[in-house]
Amino acid sequence: MIATQPQAASKPFALGGDLIVNRLGYGAMHLTGYGMWGPPADPEHAIRVLRHAVHDLGVNFIDTADSYGPGDNEEIIRKALHPYPNDLVISTKGGMLRSGPHDWIHGAPGAPYIEPINYPKYLRQQVEMSLRRLGLERISLYQLHSIDPLVPLSESLGELVRLQKEGKIHHIGLSNQPGVSIEQLVEARRTAKIVAIENLYNIADRADEETLRYVEKHGIAFIPWFPLGHGGLVGRDSPLGPIADRYGVTPSQLALAWLLQHSPNTVLIPGTTSLEHLDQNARAASIEFNRAEMAAIIDAVSRASMPVWRPDRKPELQMAAVS
Repeated sequence: MIATQPQAASKPFALGGDLIVNRLGYGAMHLTGYGMWGPPADPEHAIRVLRHAVHDLGVNFIDTADSYGPGDNEEIIRKALHPYPNDLVISTKGGMLRSGPHDWIHGAPGAPYIEPINYPKYLRQQVEMSLRRLGLERISLYQLHSIDPLVPLSESLGELVRLQKEGKIHHIGLSNQPGVSIEQLVEARRTAKIVAIENLYNIADRADEETLRYVEKHGIAFIPWFPLGHGGLVGRDSPLGPIADRYGVTPSQLALAWLLQHSPNTVLIPGTTSLEHLDQNARAASIEFNRAEMAAIIDAVSRASMPVWRPDRKPELQMAAVS
């Protein structure tokens, strides 16, 4: 049976040991224009979504990046929420170079892939710009958005450490496409205290399970991107549908609740532009499973043999996006 009283799944996480965040946060990426380029089509609605998440639902962890817009996503967050609640943690990222809206669409004819650019001077500029757009004196969590093979990781993170010592960054995190490996994390920790990593992870794609267990041992937050499997886990043909129906919840609530209970270090950032879906997602924190139910969910997804979306695979193998 699903418990109605929240227990492990709703326990907060101490990010970096001192920032207490509710583990069901909000990913703001989609509050921009088509292709994550330009301002949102309906800025006032975007503001309502952000305010509802923070003021009404208790979300106190928001994930964004300078490349969402670029810049527009950070600006809409400031417009909606500044002056910020004292407990609100805004995580932003830098180190990705974009050339237009189509560079987010992997496999589209003529579309370039997003290019990481981790030169120290560029990262310093991007931190300063994020501070300005967000209206902050210090960024609570700043993540290197993607590792640049042309720049030693020690140089990139070294600049972030200098910015940290200057008081412009509080904590440092690390993201990558499709995820941060244990080897990369070990290398990164030689230069900086890494308090969070952002990896592709969901029930259907658990390739980074060993990395998740590593961060658990070291008190590092694990932030899954595409926690709903790029839409496939919550679509009309979702393998979670029958189980969700049995318990009177939605497939998205089931998928999010499973991630919350699977590890105490997961901090989720589901993104939506729908107020209704935002409310549904929030209720996932009150769902608990026993071990048999956790195993049954994994079994249902495994038997469905779902294709998974990973940036390192050919486009024809990727799962189509579901809006």
